[in-house]
Amino acid sequence: MYFRIITASILLLLTTLPASAAKSTSITRLGHAIQMGAFADVKNAERFTTRLQSKGIEAFYFRKDNGVYAVRFGDFPSKEKARAVANKLVADRLIDSYYIAPPNEIVFSRPREAGWEKQQPNEVRNPREAIQPVVPREPPVKPQPKPASKEKDMGEIAARTAERFVGIPYRWGGDNVVEGMDCSGFVRAVYNLCGLSIPRTSRDQYRAGDAVSRQDLQDGDLVFFGSSADKINHVGIYVGNGKFVHAPRRGEEIRITSVEENYFDKRYVGARRYF
Repeated sequence: MYFRIITASILLLLTTLPASAAKSTSITRLGHAIQMGAFADVKNAERFTTRLQSKGIEAFYFRKDNGVYAVRFGDFPSKEKARAVANKLVADRLIDSYYIAPPNEIVFSRPREAGWEKQQPNEVRNPREAIQPVVPREPPVKPQPKPASKEKDMGEIAARTAERFVGIPYRWGGDNVVEGMDCSGFVRAVYNLCGLSIPRTSRDQYRAGDAVSRQDLQDGDLVFFGSSADKINHVGIYVGNGKFVHAPRRGEEIRITSVEENYFDKRYVGARRYF
């Protein structure tokens, strides 16, 4: 009985989220999110995520620059509302320390390069809210003669963020995963980390955004597969050079695959751009 009350109270708090968190085909900027954990083992991050999902919380996990895994969820209009939900979860012993991620925070801003390594300062935690570490500024780089547009920059960030997941086994949606949910959950998580909220299912994701021809694909575009536009059953994130990152099947590792691969080439339906 006690756990039923906990679950009901959590769902009540989560239903106070803004309209962007509701099921729709709209694309909106993400609000504040709740982030927890510093798991060295991906299996622990997966177990913690599944526990939250079993309570009706749409959580996901990702690997940070320093190799540890964090868990994130939520789309709140203010830091105060996010903290209120987080404190309730602490009181209900579902989470311990946490960090409120601001709307303008982008987890990964550049790809890994050979010989490049970002220093990771220590994280400061207390029983309630963890303080986000301040990452030292990158060394200055020479300005490009023709800087890319903001939209193209965000598309590249989405692509590089997707590549950070390669090799990580993923199970999306707890024990109630439906066809196509693993792959759409993955791309939704990537866009979430880039500050954008997109629809939950691959079919709704296909209905949103701007249509892009196959020859005009750019980094960060979503590529869709199926038997027809009405029967989309797979989606991935285009990362350039004719390749995309996707979650093949439940429990399998995130991987990079060519769009020209026979199986996907025959089932290619279209692409959408969201930036």
